[in-house]
Amino acid sequence: MSTPPKTANTLLHGALDALILKTLTAGPSHGYAIARSIEETTGEAVLVEEGSLYPALYRLERRGWVEAEWGISELGRRAKLYRLTSAGRKQLAAETEMWRRFSAGVSKVLLP
Repeated sequence: MSTPPKTANTLLHGALDALILKTLTAGPSHGYAIARSIEETTGEAVLVEEGSLYPALYRLERRGWVEAEWGISELGRRAKLYRLTSAGRKQLAAETEMWRRFSAGVSKVLLP
């Protein structure tokens, strides 16, 4: 049985997962730093709220795409640091390809 193709809603929802995974390719980071990195990299086009970020991080952890451990932030505070796993790297490659196809299709309609 094959996996059904992702719908647009699923792709949009999964975009945050992909952005988090991509951000973690730079190295382990805590939630606030992940959110700020995404916001800064996108020129504030994507604003990541705690109510979306932490459920996404927990979901990625449950799926084995990230691992978390307690450590010290750059400000010297105790923080949960998230690290990309090898399974997460594979998932990021798959998500990136799905996003490429999705955005190319949407662009054909919106930007002919």
